[in-house]
Amino acid sequence: MKQYFTYFKISFISGLQYRVSALAGLSTQFFFGFVFIMIYLAFYETEYDSAPMKFNELVTYLWLGQAFFSLMYLYHKDKELISMIRDGNISYELCRPQNLYWKWYIKIFSSKLSMVLLRFFPVIIIAFLLPFPYNLSLPNNMFSFIFFVISMIIGAFLVTSLSTMVHIIAFFSLDEKGIMSMFMVIADLFAGGIVPVLFLPKFLQLIADYLPFRYIFDLPYRIYSGNITGMTAVSNVLIQLLWVFVSIGIGYYLNKRILSKVEVQGG
Repeated sequence: MKQYFTYFKISFISGLQYRVSALAGLSTQFFFGFVFIMIYLAFYETEYDSAPMKFNELVTYLWLGQAFFSLMYLYHKDKELISMIRDGNISYELCRPQNLYWKWYIKIFSSKLSMVLLRFFPVIIIAFLLPFPYNLSLPNNMFSFIFFVISMIIGAFLVTSLSTMVHIIAFFSLDEKGIMSMFMVIADLFAGGIVPVLFLPKFLQLIADYLPFRYIFDLPYRIYSGNITGMTAVSNVLIQLLWVFVSIGIGYYLNKRILSKVEVQGG
């Protein structure tokens, strides 16, 4: 356990060094936040009655998406791990007395956590201070806030387990771009990254309910905004937790199976 905590600490501290990158990311988050709000504002001015979410709920959803983008973003590429797979240095990892799945999981999680800590607070503060209707709203009640926090924590574990799984699948190919690009397109669509899940056609919403992606950030953001409340929120959080165990179990099994048959490339 101590060695995994050390991996977390090293990766976390390393991620905090990229302050210039974080500043660049902040400007990007604000730009896209305003662009998305303007696009939806035009839609709501003409189709308000048919909108599946209240406008203030949607704005809150969008600002939370920008604030926690680094943590919940599905496309995460660990260049060091990919490089080890390509050039054969993964053989050094296999010689060490450690569980590689948990090492990679912790590394990806700590990297995401360090990136979001450098960005989310300024976005949250400025979004709160914006004039109505462009501002980030407070949660409706304490229940929504508590379950939002719980769901965000579980969602962070879920997105990390899915990202780790994609890196493991990269062992099947010398080029990870294909699997990662395909994963990104599918995951982003059903997680609500392109448009919120409620804005998708009904048949796509039905598919999203049977996939883990909407539980990454669509669920916690809608709980915070008050779009999902009460026992519906509780049951969805339980399903979200179940997906964490399922995705970790699948990733752990694939990792064990692949490493037992891995062929080292390079040299």
